Amino acid sequence: MRLVTGNDLASGDVVWWTGRDWSRHIGDASDAGERAEAIAREEEAARRVNVPYVIEASETPDGPRPAHIKDRIRALGPTVRPDLTLKPADAHAGDWVI
Repeated sequence: MRLVTGNDLASGDVVWWTGRDWSRHIGDASDAGERAEAIAREEEAARRVNVPYVIEASETPDGPRPAHIKDRIRALGPTVRPDLTLKPADAHAGDWVI
C-alpha cells in the first residue's frame, strides 16, 4: 500500500492522507495507490500540507505500518518522552517502531 504523508502547515504535526482530508493518526490513513504522487502534488499546490510525500506501507491488523523506520517514528510521535507519543497509554508503543 502507498500512503501520503506530510506536515500540517499551522501546527507542524505529522499528518496522513485519509482519502478526503488529513489526520494526525496513521490509523486513519488510506491507500492512495496509483494516485499517491498526484495527491501529494495537488495538496502541496493547494497549500493544505507542507512537503507531502509518498511512502510504502503494509496493512496490519492494527492499521497501516510504514516500511521505513523513519516514518514509523513520525507516525508514533516524539520518542524522547513516551507520554508525548500518540499512544501514551500503550506501554509497548516503542515496540511498534522497531
